[in-house]
Amino acid sequence: MTAAQPPLVAVAHGSRDPAAGRTTRALLAAVRAARPGLDVRESYLDHAAPSLADLAGELPGPFVAVPLLLGAAYHSRVDIPAALAAAGGRGQQADVLGPDPLLLDALERRLGEVGVMRGDPGTAIVLAAAGSTEDASVDAVHALAEQWRGAGWWDVQAAFASAAVPTVEEAVAALRSRGAPRVAVATYLLFPGLFADKLATAGADVTSAPLGDAPEVAALVLARYDAARSPLPAASRPTT
Repeated sequence: MTAAQPPLVAVAHGSRDPAAGRTTRALLAAVRAARPGLDVRESYLDHAAPSLADLAGELPGPFVAVPLLLGAAYHSRVDIPAALAAAGGRGQQADVLGPDPLLLDALERRLGEVGVMRGDPGTAIVLAAAGSTEDASVDAVHALAEQWRGAGWWDVQAAFASAAVPTVEEAVAALRSRGAPRVAVATYLLFPGLFADKLATAGADVTSAPLGDAPEVAALVLARYDAARSPLPAASRPTT
């Protein structure tokens, strides 16, 4: 008999905005629907319960922690490993969700919901991320924008809600000054909250919703889980 599937512990940043928690739960409901029988738990790094450290301490056996984060930065390098350390090595950390081509599909899905056709040559896109002080994280967003630029858009420019440049407002203004017929902000965020609210006031013609429970995001959560799973210890295997 094959080993049981270890629980998938999703690790969100957390927010004081109740909409972020609702969206997290909607995403995990989509993950459960895509993988019936898998034990899927929610946890948070801040502002919400349960914390990853508390949940890790409660689980009796091995598990896989999947960061609900779009970039590799301080949270994935420091906060999550620190919380898992208390679990005595039972928690296997998966990779962050981005960047990944599936996220471009999810971004195009959300843009379609606000009337932007995929690859519209009359629309310039601002790929709007949260931002980071770490160069590698910022560079990854620029690389994703460069990849997306080849999909037919008038142009695609990366921009950031905080901690990096250009700002979203600056990117929108720059595209307009270059003659872009229409400017759309593609919200490269998973959840509602302060940053998502800020993007909506950046001056674009349209702004998409956060990626949230898009099917592509649910599929990516499971892909990261599958890539990180390792064989369970013999004591955790079901008896025959």
